[in-house]
Amino acid sequence: MLQNAGPNQKRNNLSLSNSMLLLGIDLGSSSVKASVIDGESGKCLATSFSPSTEMNIIAVKPGWAEQDTEVWWSNLRTAISACTHDLGQMKDEIGAIGISYQMHGLVAIDKNDKVLRNSIIWCDSRAVSYGEKALNSLGRDYCLSHLLNSPGNFTASKLAWVKEYEPELFSRINKIMLPGDLLALRMTGEISTSFTGLSEGIFWDFSENKVSEELMRFYGFNTSLLPKASASFSVSGHLLKSVATEFGLPEGIPVSYRAGDQPNNALSLNVLNPGEVAATAGTSGVIYGVTDQKKYDPLSRVNTFLHVNHTNSLPRLGVLLCINGTGILNSWLKRNTGNSLSYNDMNELAEKITPGSEGLSILPFGNGSERMLGNKDNGAGISGLNFNTHSKAHLFRAAQEGIAFSFRYGLDIMKEVGIDPHMIRAGEANMFLSRVFRQVLSTVTGTVIDLYNTDGSIGSARGAGIGCGYYKSEKEAFIGLKALSVTEPDKSQSEEYEEAYIKWKNLLITS
Repeated sequence: MLQNAGPNQKRNNLSLSNSMLLLGIDLGSSSVKASVIDGESGKCLATSFSPSTEMNIIAVKPGWAEQDTEVWWSNLRTAISACTHDLGQMKDEIGAIGISYQMHGLVAIDKNDKVLRNSIIWCDSRAVSYGEKALNSLGRDYCLSHLLNSPGNFTASKLAWVKEYEPELFSRINKIMLPGDLLALRMTGEISTSFTGLSEGIFWDFSENKVSEELMRFYGFNTSLLPKASASFSVSGHLLKSVATEFGLPEGIPVSYRAGDQPNNALSLNVLNPGEVAATAGTSGVIYGVTDQKKYDPLSRVNTFLHVNHTNSLPRLGVLLCINGTGILNSWLKRNTGNSLSYNDMNELAEKITPGSEGLSILPFGNGSERMLGNKDNGAGISGLNFNTHSKAHLFRAAQEGIAFSFRYGLDIMKEVGIDPHMIRAGEANMFLSRVFRQVLSTVTGTVIDLYNTDGSIGSARGAGIGCGYYKSEKEAFIGLKALSVTEPDKSQSEEYEEAYIKWKNLLITS
């Protein structure tokens, strides 16, 4: 049974108080970030990330992507130590720890809890064929109705690759886990995962409400390989004395929340209930909506996972749509046409151009195969370019419109599975810093866009407060979260944007 964990009301025999501080960790593929917030006000008191440059991704072959888990731990130690240094004696008031992490990675440990190989991370594509074989063998109807996804290139398929190509190592695996599970293990000495993590790895049968026996049988996996699972909001262990000394923290702090980066980003924006939607637009873009319906896209263009607050009695599923080509187009334009300009300069130039970019359209799909396009790699495209009319300002505007249009295209897909938002919540970062992008996206989708000053590490800190019982309700955890700005659809320009979108969509269909 999936139930919310009861509150853990003590640490080191000290009762929780209103002055509790909460530590949030966000393990990405580029860096590890840590933030400490005041639980009562939600104010961030200390924050740090490591390294200052991006963490190394090991690519032995094209399409492969691995990371050394010791590098994660080293950067985690650096980030937390910087926070505790800034806090001084206030660090003793930290009462709970939450963990957010890069999704879909594979970590394998032996019976002594030692990591057996580099983690195969989310952007590694070696297991695509294994997911396709599982889809064909188990049947599309079964996979979509039970798993709500195709097995794809997710954690289960990555493990299937290890089983075939590294059989000796596979025979020594005691447990497999996700990146955040490993951090929790090293912090507490306890092996565990979350229910949402099992669904993220495509191990979960939504119809049977348990691990999929059919998938495990097809891949030849024993269920003993999977750690015990609990709710995302629950205490999975307490900080070991040795780790507390290493990090400069008090011993015994509960680790009370764990989630993948996209569900956690939704949490950070208080997106927890049906109809609510979170979005990000960094290198790639994500739309993540919450529903209480077990629906799926017949073409598997979106992925569905258990959301962080899912229970049997109150189902909460997260529907995720990823767009590979979003901010990476903006950064490409900066490097190749406006390298002397800042992103703010580019945004200001884009604002000088009228909606529709005077007939210029750009498809942003130049960053690999797009799942929402049926796993096709269409490539980016520029259409309608006139040497006598268009300047780099037009390119900047058309790029931002094209990215917004790709979000509209994705939202139309999500409406087919019951996600029909009237509001989108996003962090004040990346493409959402642009007034042009926000206005185009708001108008062409008919949604209000609320921006917040939050991120994954702050979200996981709030999650820790929920999981340890410091907050009496999820609502209480977000009292201090206020919108920084609100963008509403511009009805006076809706026809212009819709005309530009239809032109863009026709270009996409014929490309």
